Amino acid sequence: MLDATQPTTSTAQHCPTEEHSDRPPGACDLVTVPSRQGLEAVDILRRGCAEPVGPVLHDGGATLGFLVPPGTADGWDVPGSACTHTEGRGARLAPPVEGTGWLLPPESDGTGAADLVTDPAVLRAALDEAARLIEAADNCR
Repeated sequence: MLDATQPTTSTAQHCPTEEHSDRPPGACDLVTVPSRQGLEAVDILRRGCAEPVGPVLHDGGATLGFLVPPGTADGWDVPGSACTHTEGRGARLAPPVEGTGWLLPPESDGTGAADLVTDPAVLRAALDEAARLIEAADNCR
């Protein structure tokens, strides 16, 4: 089960910082994962975690994207996933990339900016648990 009492750090044990304050309002980073693992992680996060889940993008096919705090990409190292800077494109109410849609849409503060992102340490734990569940299910066949 996830331990939300641990401090927020990325997978490289760095905390996203305010040093990214020169980025546009609403800037965040985007963790992309294979859809199967991402959907499983969303279920894990929504049913067993005290931390809220931020917006999640779905491309309708192979990947899911989780919005995470700015600076997460600088230390993200989860195999099978990628984390990139969105430079503010990820937090608008419209999906930031053509062909994507919101699995979990951002909640707006009235300015169009998302007021919530997923904690990267909690996301990593959910992705790890999802990978284990998928491997166990695949080995049962």
